Amino acid sequence: MPQLLLALVLILEAVPAGASFDKRSYRLSGTILQEDGKPFRNATPMVFLQGAVTPFSAQTQAGPDGRFVFKNLSAATYMLIVDVPLAGEVRRTVEVGPSFADSQGRVTIAIKFDSAGRVEKKQLVSAVELSVPESARLEYDKAQDYLSRRDTKGAINCLNRAIALAPQFSAAWNNLGTIAYQTRQYQQAEEYFRTALQHDPEAYNPLVNLGGALLAQAKIEDSLTINQRAVRVKPDDPLAHSQLGKSYYFLGELDEAETHLRQAKALDPSHFSYPQVVLVEIYARRNQLPAAIAEIEEFLKLHPDSEMAPRMQKALADARARLSSKP
Repeated sequence: MPQLLLALVLILEAVPAGASFDKRSYRLSGTILQEDGKPFRNATPMVFLQGAVTPFSAQTQAGPDGRFVFKNLSAATYMLIVDVPLAGEVRRTVEVGPSFADSQGRVTIAIKFDSAGRVEKKQLVSAVELSVPESARLEYDKAQDYLSRRDTKGAINCLNRAIALAPQFSAAWNNLGTIAYQTRQYQQAEEYFRTALQHDPEAYNPLVNLGGALLAQAKIEDSLTINQRAVRVKPDDPLAHSQLGKSYYFLGELDEAETHLRQAKALDPSHFSYPQVVLVEIYARRNQLPAAIAEIEEFLKLHPDSEMAPRMQKALADARARLSSKP
C-alpha cells in the first residue's frame, strides 16, 4: 500500500482543531442579497454566528440594506447561518483570521440567496419543542448570551437549569453535547446527543452531531449507521456527507468515501470538517499523487490559518517529491 501523506489521527475527528488563535480582535461584516443582487424588501434576515470548533454563539439582524456586522471576534472558524422568513436558510463556513482580514482586522463577505445554496426550512415544530416552558427557554437564551461572551461555564450552568426545568428540552441537551464535543469530551457529548434523541427522535442536529461524536471515539461502525441516517434525513448537509465519507474511509470503502466527501465539498468547499484532508489520504492510497496534490493545494488556499496548515505544507512537499521521483 502506498505511504499515506498525513497521520490518520488528524482525520478521525469530525471537526478539526480549527484556525490558529491570535490576540487580535476581528470584525465580520457582510451583505445579504436576493438572487437579483438586491436586498430583501419585505423580510428581515436573521443572522446567526456559531463557533464551528469552539463554543460560541451570537446573532443579529440585517439592516434594510442587507448589511450585518459581528464585532470583537476571536480568530476562529465559524458557521454563519442566514434565515430569511419565507425565503429559506443559507449556511456557510466562515474563517476569521489574519489571512482573510484587512489591516484593521475586518473580514467582509457577501451572501446571495440563490437556488443552489438556499435550503427551505421545515415549518413544522415538534410536539416536544412546543411542550418546553418559557422558563426553560429563557435559560437557553441566557446560555447563548454567555456563549457570545465566550463564558462556557456560565452557558453550561444555564443549560443545566433549562433541562432541570424541562427534561424533554432536546435543543438544550444538544447544546450541552456540542459544548462537550468542542471541548473534546467526546463520551460525554455522545451521552448528551443520545439523550436529546431519546426526547425528540425526529430532531436532526443531535443526530448528525452524534455521528461526529462516534467518529471522534473511533466507533466507526456505529458512526456509519448514524451518518447514513443523517444523509437520508438531510441530503443537503455537507457535515453529514463529510462524516459519512470518513466512516466509509475507515471501513476501507474508498469509492463510497470519495463520493460523499466530494459531495460535502460541492455543498460547502470551505466546510469546517475539512473533507479535503480525507480525500488526500484516499488519493495517496491509490497512488494518485496529482489528485492528492490538488486537494492539499485547495485546503491551503481555503484554510491558510488552520493549525493543520504546516502539516499540510509538509504533505504537499512530500507529495511533490514523490511525484517528481516517479519514472
